[in-house]
Formats: sequence, C-alpha cells, structure tokens
Amino acid sequence: MDLKLKGKKALVMGGSTGLGRSIAEALVQEGAEVAICSRSLEKLKKAAAMIHCQHYFSCDLSKPGESKRVVEEAMKKMGLIDILVTNTGGPQKAHFLEVSENQWQEDFQNLWMSVVESLKVVLPKMKENNFGRILLVTSIAAKEPLPGLTTSNGFRAGLPGLCKSISNEYAAYGITLNLLLPGYTNTDRLKELNLSDEKIKQMVPSGRLGDPQELADLATFLASPRAGYITGQSIAVDGGALKGL
Repeated sequence: MDLKLKGKKALVMGGSTGLGRSIAEALVQEGAEVAICSRSLEKLKKAAAMIHCQHYFSCDLSKPGESKRVVEEAMKKMGLIDILVTNTGGPQKAHFLEVSENQWQEDFQNLWMSVVESLKVVLPKMKENNFGRILLVTSIAAKEPLPGLTTSNGFRAGLPGLCKSISNEYAAYGITLNLLLPGYTNTDRLKELNLSDEKIKQMVPSGRLGDPQELADLATFLASPRAGYITGQSIAVDGGALKGL
C-alpha cells in the first residue's frame, strides 16, 4: 500500500531512541523528509546516520519554550511541517507524597506544556495548507493509572480531552489529531525495570513485550493522507494490557 507520504515534512520529538526513533525511521522509509529532536546531540547524530534522517535538533522539552523553538527551527529548515509527532521521556517514579514541587513543575512542562507550545506553532500553518497530521505519543497511563507513576498518571490523563477538543476544532481543515498509547514495549526505558518473563505474562495478555516497530507502523499509517477520517482517537498498542474498555 502506498501511504502517499513521499515529500511530506515530519518532525518527530524524542526521535533519537526508542519509540520516537522507530516512528522516524518508518516515516523515512515511506519517503518523508524527517527531522528528529532530543536532548543528546551525540545520540541524535548517531540516530540520524543510522535511519538516514535528514535533520536533527537538540532540545530539552522539560524547559519552557523549547518545544516552540524546535518546531520553529524545523519549519524554517523544511519550509513547513505536515506531520508532528510529540513524544517525551517518562517521568521519575514516585508516590504522591514523594513528588517534589520541582518534579511537578518539570513534568508538567515535559508532558503537557511541550505539547501545547508545539501545537500553537504548527496548527495555524497546517490550517493554511488544509492538511496536517498530529500524533501525541503518550502511555496507557492516559487511560489507566500505573503504580507509582503519580505525575505521569495525572498529566497524561488530560491529554485525551485535549486531543478531542482540538481535533474537533480543526477536522474541517484536513487536520487530524490522535493519541497513541503504548503499553509495555521493548525499549531501553522498560529494560531498566528488569521485568521477568513471568511478570510480563501476568501483566500482558499477549504474553510478551511490544516491538517498537508495531507502534511505528500504526503511527505511519495515521500520519498518512489515507487516514484522513481518523481523528480525536486514543489508540492503545498494548497487547491487551489495559483492563478497561
């Protein structure tokens, strides 16, 4: 299937490793012009070379104004952004009374305001072009709280409402906005948890970790013109881990 992504301009945040890198690579393979960003310039250079990504920018999405800056830089470099993928690292694990004021502020910026800041830049241009694809990569915590991830559970739970509100406003302009909710996926971050095979089987009905490519394949389709009638949705890629509807 030709996804008609040749020549489309995409910015993938958190694109040097993990899910972001897999999404960026899939978009490159479909012929899109792709820019990636993350904190580490060294990791960005390595990732860009390996996946043949055209552009990369260093930024720290936990700092106010950084997402706005990197979106503006990418637009200046590529001329426009047809596809925006927001994706940030997960916050530190902590129960409610263990969360410091500083962590609340930093995680709010990282998980929430970085999305808001970037959307305020891209949406007017997408509206002018009568085309846009926005994917917010978040977590199954957006639908179901995960133990000990207090700030993640709190901030991510609001994103489906934000997604639905904005998607309704911009659907008439050829712009779609969807949430991707990855579950337990085989990334470096999850490896740090050192989960046993038995534990994974207990948590995930499919009995295994997800492959980043599985989420990237869905993201690439949703980023394409072929997915123009799918908007305002929160789609879990979790092997059945979510318990609710």
